[in-house]
Amino acid sequence: MTPERLQELLDSFAERRVAVIGDFFLDKYLEVDPTLAEPSLETGRIAHQVVSKRRSPGAAGTVVNNLAALGAVELHALGAIGNDGEAFDLCQGLEALGCSTEGLLRCPELVTPTYLKPRDAGIDGLVGEHSRYDIKNRVATPKNIVSQLAAGLDHVLSTVDLLIIMDQVEMPDCGVITSAMRDILAEQATRRPDVLFWADSRRNIRQYRNIITKPNQFEAVGRTNPLPGDEVSKTDLWAVIPRLRAETGALVFVTWGENGMVISDPEPQLIPGVKVKGPLDPTGAGDSATAGAALTLACGGSQAEAALMGNLVASITVRKLGTTGTATPAEVVEALQMWREQHPNLTIH
Repeated sequence: MTPERLQELLDSFAERRVAVIGDFFLDKYLEVDPTLAEPSLETGRIAHQVVSKRRSPGAAGTVVNNLAALGAVELHALGAIGNDGEAFDLCQGLEALGCSTEGLLRCPELVTPTYLKPRDAGIDGLVGEHSRYDIKNRVATPKNIVSQLAAGLDHVLSTVDLLIIMDQVEMPDCGVITSAMRDILAEQATRRPDVLFWADSRRNIRQYRNIITKPNQFEAVGRTNPLPGDEVSKTDLWAVIPRLRAETGALVFVTWGENGMVISDPEPQLIPGVKVKGPLDPTGAGDSATAGAALTLACGGSQAEAALMGNLVASITVRKLGTTGTATPAEVVEALQMWREQHPNLTIH
């Protein structure tokens, strides 16, 4: 990819109208000063002292963060959240990005999913992080909420070019993207060939039909609990991608860790990533890759160009420690230069 072609794609991102449907979480960071810790008078246990807070949209919201940072200006959030303080913070964060929250249902019977992330102030990266606390809905999403979401989806699809589906909740049917919603999405994808449908799912990638899917290497082969440092072999990955392509009936993009991204058509092909040195924080890397790759496809880019864009964006966000980072167009331009120096004989078109 030439710098001129990259700039052409980046400039066109502002013209795309994008909706994100799925599980919107609130990322809530608590900055703790260890020097202020004191014992509780009531229990004798340590009372950690929070000196500042940071809040930002997470999960599906991380994709919105990245879309906005890359220059997309018409954004719509579709989902179901609680009617609580976390919902207020989440919507405030999305609206600050220019994202419409009209499609986010406020449901008193739900809680707003939240990742509560205490960390030691002033210590970058994973070293300063405490154990995380997750707040999730742990019962099946009511059918009336699914019906309301389906109606909102039908309305917004008439106004957008790209729909990104973020299927984050691992407990069956306890998130926004239930089995019934996947059936609705498959039908809509068939009815609306003018809209690009892109899905990212932690547990249910094989349940999608007629929709482009982006599993990571472990999701592609059905490995649910990989250990740190694990990697799927090339032999296994190249064997499973054609089968996944046939099952879903649409293109497949597989992220393969630091190796890059593998595209499915006409046969599996690796688009190598940018080689970056640590320390690194992979939190949200897949979401940032989704934003870059899906936007590129929606702007008429090829599969290889989309995969490369996803790689470039992810190579930037993994270097931003202690936060779920984003990438700006200027940073993407710099990443391409690094990639071209590392792969001088490789042509992407």
